[in-house]
Amino acid sequence: MSAIEGHRIPTIPRGVRLHEDKVRGMWVLLAPERTITLDPIGLAILTALDGQRSFEDVVTGLAAQYDAPVDQVRADVADFVTGLADRRILELV
Repeated sequence: MSAIEGHRIPTIPRGVRLHEDKVRGMWVLLAPERTITLDPIGLAILTALDGQRSFEDVVTGLAAQYDAPVDQVRADVADFVTGLADRRILELV
């Protein structure tokens, strides 16, 4: 896992969007020529990304919302965000 600087802003780029698949009862991330099925943790992370809040703000918000240790949440969010950024599905600005 590569460290993400706390001030970076994870952003869902144009052409990528969250979609509720009501037929299957699940959320997916739709990207050009890709569909990624989301588990509850992935959905929580992606819904916290508003294009305004920094990585560190997202981490502390999720840690407070789920009453979880900040360091654990930071590692989980960093892994998730880095994985999607490496696949060009998320941007870090």
